[in-house]
Amino acid sequence: MRQLPCLARFLASAVLTTAMATALAGCQTAGMSGITGALNARAEAPADPNRTAEIAGDKYRANPKDPSAALAYGQALRAIGQRSQAVAMLERATLSNPGNKAVLAAYGRALADNGNFSAAFDALSNAHSPDNPDWRILSVQGTALDQMGRHDEARRYYASALKLAPSEPSVLSNLGMSYVLTKELPKAEDTLRQAYSSARADARVRQNLALVVGLQGRFVEAESIVRSDLPPEEAAANVAYLKQMLDGKAAPRRGGVLASGE
Repeated sequence: MRQLPCLARFLASAVLTTAMATALAGCQTAGMSGITGALNARAEAPADPNRTAEIAGDKYRANPKDPSAALAYGQALRAIGQRSQAVAMLERATLSNPGNKAVLAAYGRALADNGNFSAAFDALSNAHSPDNPDWRILSVQGTALDQMGRHDEARRYYASALKLAPSEPSVLSNLGMSYVLTKELPKAEDTLRQAYSSARADARVRQNLALVVGLQGRFVEAESIVRSDLPPEEAAANVAYLKQMLDGKAAPRRGGVLASGE
């Protein structure tokens, strides 16, 4: 299910409940690897994410005050689901690198991954400034607010992000999933279709759209969206799992780096 991470983690049935807020925590947020100064370690990393984490951990332990090593290790820990460990390590990194906004941003994202939404919002607030805002951070702050039930406020953050990055699909995707949380499915679909129409939309944006379409009972259309960017065998497996979830016959799964725009 690696190509359908948000669908596989989102819900166990088509019934929208308050429990969806927790399930949405990872599916909707924009990835912090895109934030200015944050590192993407995947280019030189081996395919095995556990091996990637091992290598990044060795580099970090060799020089724990190096912000680059901390950022790479934090990303690797998140990729293998070690969320609490990522939070603890990045918290130490913020103490070793006071004022480093890239480290603060990574720490805030790790807190959000771990469900510490209020602390995440505060950390992310310190990772940029009103006179130099970062649209990626604004978008993640919006998702943290959504998880705290502050949806109107969250949408103001998405609006601010979109002023800086007009039509950015990852922000639109987050906004669309915000509407899902408040059961405004037609509005969610409209927003996700805007994201979907962008040439920059990745598979995860399309998967969010497929989920919203499926939740409205249009499974054939949702299936066609899911199939649009997968090889036949993987598409068939993901379509089958989506159907099981929408029928309430499969539990949500966790795993992988899944944030839209990452």
